[in-house]
Amino acid sequence: MTHNPAQDLQDYLIFGEYGGVNPSVTDSATFTFLDPATMAELFEHEMEGCFLYSRHWNPTNKALADGLAVMEGSEAAQVTASGMAAISAAVMQLAGQGDEVVSGRTIYGGTYALFKHFLPRFGVQTNFVDIQDVTAVEAAITPNTKLIYCESISNPLLQVADLPALSEIAHRHGILLVVDNTFSPLIISPLDLGADIVVYSLTKFINGTNDTVAGAICGSKEFINQLVNVTSGATMLLGPVLDSFRAASILRNMHSLHIRMKQHSRNAQYLAERLQTLGLTVHYPGLLNHPQHDHMTRLMNEEFGYGGMLVLDMKELALANELMMRMQEAKVGYLAVSLGFYKTLFSAPGSSTSSEIPEEEQARMGLSPGMVRMSVGLDDDIERTYQRIKRCLDEMGVLETEELRIVN
Repeated sequence: MTHNPAQDLQDYLIFGEYGGVNPSVTDSATFTFLDPATMAELFEHEMEGCFLYSRHWNPTNKALADGLAVMEGSEAAQVTASGMAAISAAVMQLAGQGDEVVSGRTIYGGTYALFKHFLPRFGVQTNFVDIQDVTAVEAAITPNTKLIYCESISNPLLQVADLPALSEIAHRHGILLVVDNTFSPLIISPLDLGADIVVYSLTKFINGTNDTVAGAICGSKEFINQLVNVTSGATMLLGPVLDSFRAASILRNMHSLHIRMKQHSRNAQYLAERLQTLGLTVHYPGLLNHPQHDHMTRLMNEEFGYGGMLVLDMKELALANELMMRMQEAKVGYLAVSLGFYKTLFSAPGSSTSSEIPEEEQARMGLSPGMVRMSVGLDDDIERTYQRIKRCLDEMGVLETEELRIVN
């Protein structure tokens, strides 16, 4: 690791217009000039501290972007109106007619739909592979490939990508490695591990309060400048602008991210271990029997734990749905999509956040229809939460069902 992401973020200071400890919110779409020549110059070249129009840059959005760049250790960053806007803009900036993408098969359903159905309309094809099989990744690269795309910790199966190996392959072939780090901010620092571009859904852990939708792209100064180029930039021309009030809110929440990630991880680790002792199939990188446990231990910034996401496999959708209904009634949390909230959220990804992926492809991924994806909250008494979940399982009678047992 070449930087301390939490400490660097805590050291990031930006004052309000009148010296406030929070930066001022710039509620303006356009900005005035004293000299027409300066306006003309700004259309051609970015000028630090000079703003033209909020689709290009806004002081509040720039403050958030700069904070994200500090956290990631990137030269620059840009914020967008959603995580999908960040992914779409980054990939469309890199790939055009006749180009190809190599992507992990196990990715967020919206990203899968983008790659499988939307980008082909613009002549961009995607080769989906098992991202854990680096030989298969390299074999899928062709002369037309522009990038490898993966998730640090995959949604929803929680597989951990070997970012140094993928980076070595990408750079040997003269292409870029783009990584979605939404599940593991602060925990994994992809750029330190060889990635070229990092994308986020800020909606999730980074914001943490589920009151806004936003995204981010972190990378080189050159790449961010390409994105905002007035004649060819994907974010400039597609226009996924984040509202400045929301940007200010996310920036404030970022300063507690290091505390929240530690608590999310502690709680998820506790639940994963306790649920596994019941004989249930639990997917969590912090468990010793997770296939990439040792690998993640080597790559992670260990003080933040193994993340706040876990998956409990109930094998059948009906059992998954019953458990989630019971957990909501028992005040474990909410039956809802999204993640990173201070309350625990749970859903069956096969029929929700991964529903864009065909059933046969879900089967190839290893995504069981009975999987329950849990974003573990910031509960102060996680033992009480565990007892509530166990009571739900007891009432369902599933703990006596051999089919739910782990196969080691």
